[in-house]
Amino acid sequence: MTIRVLVADDQELVRTGLSMILDAQPGIEVVGQAADGRQAVSKARELRPDVCLFDIRMPELDGIEATRRLAGPDVADPMAVVVITTFDLDEYVHGALKAGARGFLLKDAGPELLVQAVHAAAAGDALIAPNVTVRLLATFAATGKRNRVLPPVVPLTGREEEVLVTVARGRTNSEIADELHISLSTVKTHLGSLMDKLGARNRVELAMWAYESGRMD
Repeated sequence: MTIRVLVADDQELVRTGLSMILDAQPGIEVVGQAADGRQAVSKARELRPDVCLFDIRMPELDGIEATRRLAGPDVADPMAVVVITTFDLDEYVHGALKAGARGFLLKDAGPELLVQAVHAAAAGDALIAPNVTVRLLATFAATGKRNRVLPPVVPLTGREEEVLVTVARGRTNSEIADELHISLSTVKTHLGSLMDKLGARNRVELAMWAYESGRMD
């Protein structure tokens, strides 16, 4: 199956470059481009791509609001959105993840990680660049901007706690399996249990819960 991607960035050079990188990959096709957030939302609803790749700061409608309209908690059929930006981490990054983004990358992450993020999003998974996760958590720890969360009704097991922390550090399923010496299927089982217990829709929300609950202090 070919993964259909919509690329939205207000800089034509960046937009074209990202599209060329993705189009050159087997199994990925860029089906549309947008120069601002409003156009991105409109084209996404029209084309129904498998993955939307959005810059976080765009005219007309920023990447956060565009993500919220396509993947937010109130969206009945949310799309997969990966946010990519050149900007240092700040409250906008947190906002994008809360708005439903499945992944977050910096534009200097490189083609390999970009392609991995698109594949992960298309598969219903999520990928946050490890350096993004670490800096995001460090930034909010320094500012004290966090929403305290209630403990889950059903307590997490020791292994689930370990998996949760590795997710918050931006590890992929394969990396978690290697680090904790467990199988990929076991990783997926723990992730499913964590999402059920914490009311999270994806691993991005798991990472934010880990931060807000003090697991990453």
